[in-house]
Parts: sequence; structure tokens; C-alpha cells
Amino acid sequence: MTTTSVNDSEAKITPIVILSCIMAATGGLMFGYDVGVSGGVTSMAAFLKEFFPEVYRKTVEEKVVDSNYCKYDNEKLQLFTSCLYLAGLTATFLASHITRKQGRRATMLIAGFIFIAGVAFNAAAQNLAMLIIGRLLLGCGVGFANQAVPVFLSEIAPSRIRGALNILFQLNITLGILFANLVNYATNKIKGGWGWRLSLGLGGLPALLLTLGAFLVVDTPNSLIERGHLEEGKAVLRRIRGIDNIEPEFLELVDACTVAREVKHPFRNILKRRNRPQLLISIALQVFQQFTGINAIMFYAPVLFNTLGFKNDASLYSAVITGAVNVISTVVSIYSVDRLGRRMLLLEAGVQMFLSQFVIAVIIGMKVRDHDEDLSKGFAVLVVVMVCIFVSAFAWSWGPLSWLIPSEIFPLETRSAGQSIAVCVNLLCTFFIAQAFLSMLCIFKFGIFLFFSGCVLIMSTFVLLLLPETKNVPIEEMTERVWKQHWLWKRFAEDDCVKEEKVVTDI
Repeated sequence: MTTTSVNDSEAKITPIVILSCIMAATGGLMFGYDVGVSGGVTSMAAFLKEFFPEVYRKTVEEKVVDSNYCKYDNEKLQLFTSCLYLAGLTATFLASHITRKQGRRATMLIAGFIFIAGVAFNAAAQNLAMLIIGRLLLGCGVGFANQAVPVFLSEIAPSRIRGALNILFQLNITLGILFANLVNYATNKIKGGWGWRLSLGLGGLPALLLTLGAFLVVDTPNSLIERGHLEEGKAVLRRIRGIDNIEPEFLELVDACTVAREVKHPFRNILKRRNRPQLLISIALQVFQQFTGINAIMFYAPVLFNTLGFKNDASLYSAVITGAVNVISTVVSIYSVDRLGRRMLLLEAGVQMFLSQFVIAVIIGMKVRDHDEDLSKGFAVLVVVMVCIFVSAFAWSWGPLSWLIPSEIFPLETRSAGQSIAVCVNLLCTFFIAQAFLSMLCIFKFGIFLFFSGCVLIMSTFVLLLLPETKNVPIEEMTERVWKQHWLWKRFAEDDCVKEEKVVTDI
């Protein structure tokens, strides 16, 4: 056993670690609230009437409806949801630079301020242009938060509970979605047609929590040492570990930071052969996460249930139920991720998501036609149950682990760049799904769920063959204990080692 492993087993779970992780993870609350609130307000009649009159005429006045599946197919409505993710993936590259040069804490602080500005624009919107500007600012805030928070959580936590503490980010996303669904349910009943403004405006609360939290938390020892603050980094490491014997971990961090400082171009360095396994897995996880179909369901849960024949209140109520299932299942992941491991959760969830999506497709294909629906109460309840089964599987697997795994597998010199690429790919895929889902629903009809179930089958095969287990492995020991032991990826690590030894010999 290495000295780092021994030292990590002695490290205490200190109050400052727990508090720092809770405060930082409110970045997930901010992101989750926005995901949940978008689908809710786009099913509110007053909001549609003011900004999307064409959709209002098709859904509320019901003058002309081409198909039950095409009620909400409108490019401007989809742009309202998806432009946030386009802004986020652009902002994440600037966030990567700030995360590396100014620290994780500074990036979280900036995220909070930008998000609050976006909330102000949205809540006060008088036209579609103001609404889109607000969404673009929200996207920049999300890009900065998603860049910094998972890395912060992985670096500050002891390795034996790193998975559980990192999943606090995903737990807060699910809490944000649930909170948004409850708010939408309440504001939809407000007379006067201004309830949507309250729904959008309350997004400032989680952003305020993140901003205050960024003032209170300490930056990670990894970040402090990487920026040359050795004594401060050592003091913080002693505080967060709660023991005096932090010298082995400190020296390992100093070595890693020495290597990291020599890397002047992390985005160029990440393309080197030794970093390709981490890069491929990070990109694949982000693509796969979005192509489970989860955001299609969470963005548009109220719209989806309306399409299936649920009335407006009933559809929002159903969205609240799925949001609650999301939260509870994420708690299951916190308990099990460092016990069962990452691979086990992903593979079990793959089976569960495949079967539930297949059943949903069969029910909708049989009962919902283009111009009429024969969805009885029993079948409607069964659809909600299947959606809940799907959401629960996602919430203890692809939801949290797609953020956890990229934040723990990169070496320090490329960690910020790797996380930036992961966030960028995630937001790009989210943009594609958000922009295309309603059109896909209109074209594919019930086949949309067969499409996503096929994607789940492909991604489960990828996990089975190519994803190594990383539970309980110290973050700076991934190369030796994970990549050099894998049947395929060891070729990349070993070839690089041979080249390095040759260079040293030549010198």
C-alpha cells in the first residue's frame, strides 16, 4: 500500500470539508433549478401568449393542431431553452483558464454573479430579445459553475468518500429540478398571468447561495500549490484532513503541481497519447448522459405529459413526482457509489432504463394517435411509473457519475482542461437535445423513446468493455492503479512511460 493510501485512510472527515462541499455543490442547485423551470414556464398559457403566440394558439386556443405530437414544435420556443447551453459551452473555455490561474473559488464566485444578472433579465423580460439575453447570461453562469464545482469537490474530499461528496453536486441538481417543479405548480395558479416571472426570478436564490458560499469556502490545496502558495496550501491541507501527518500527501501534490506548472498549453497537452483514455472516456460519458433521453424528459416533462393527454395541473403534478424520485434516487447513489463502485451502478441502470423506455414507447404507440388519444387513467399512471423508474435509474448512475468520473481521472496538469472539455461536450449535446427534442417528438412520435433506449444499449456496452473502476483510488494515483491495469488503456500509459525513459537515457 502506498504512503498516500495510508495517509488517506487516516484522514478525518472534517466539518470544513463537509461545509465546503455543501456550499460549493449549490452550483448544482442553480443548474437544476434552471433545467426544471424552463419546461414548466413553457407550458404556462400566460408565458406562451406573451412570447410564443403561435404555440399558444395551437395548445390553448386549439384552433389548428396538425398532430398531438407537434403541438409544441416551435423553433423559437426550443431556442429559449437551448440557447443557455450554447452560451455555457462557450463560457467554459474562459472558465478553464480562470480555474487554473485564479483558483476554483474565484470561478464559482463569477458564476454566481453572472447567473444573478441573467435571472434579473429573465424575470423583467418585456420581449423575446430580453428573454434570450437573460438565457445567454444564465448559460455563462452555468458554464463557469459546472467547470469549477466538480473539480473543487474531487480535490477537497478524501478518496474514500470522494464519490459521495462529489455527488452532492448532482443531488443539488435534482433538488433544484424538484424545487422548480414545485414553484411552477404554485405560480401556475396565480391570477393575472405574472406567475412565470416569479418562477424565473426565484432562480436568483441558488445563485445567491453559490455566491455567498464562494466567499466562505477555502480554495483546494491542489489549486493553491499549483499557483505557488505552498505554505497556504499546506495549512489548508492540514485543516481539511484534520491530522498532522499530511507530509506524504503534500509532497505528492507538490510533485504533481511541479509537473502541472511545466505544462504551458494544457489543451495541447491533453491530446498527447497518455491522456487519450481519459479524454475519450470523459467525452463519451457526456455524450451518453444526454442521449439517455433524461433531459428530454426533465426539460419537457410538463409539455410531454400535456402531449399525452394530461391536463395542465396534472402534468405539472406529474413532473413534481418525477422530480421527487430524482432526489431520492440520487441519495441512493451517495450511499452506494463508494461501496458498489461506478461500473456496477452504470450497468444496472442501463438495464433499468432500457426496459422502462421500451415500455413507454409501446404504451404511447398503442394509445396516443396523431389527432386523438385513448390514454385511460390506468395507462397514464403506468406511463408516469415507467418515467419514474427511468429517472431513478438515471439519478443513481449516469446523472452523478458523468460529472464525477471526469473530475477524478485526469492528472493535475490537464484536470482543468479536461473538465472544461467535459462540460463543453455536455452542454453541446444538451443544446442539441433541447433544440431538437420537440421536433424529434413530432417526427418520430412514440419512436423517440425507442431511439433513446437503443442509445442506452450502446452506452452500457461501452461501460462493460472500456470503463475501468475508480472507486477508492487516490486522485493522484489513477495512472498507476487504474490506467496501467486496464486491458486496453495500459498500452497508452506503458508506451508513454517507455518514451519518457528513452528521453531520460538519451539525456
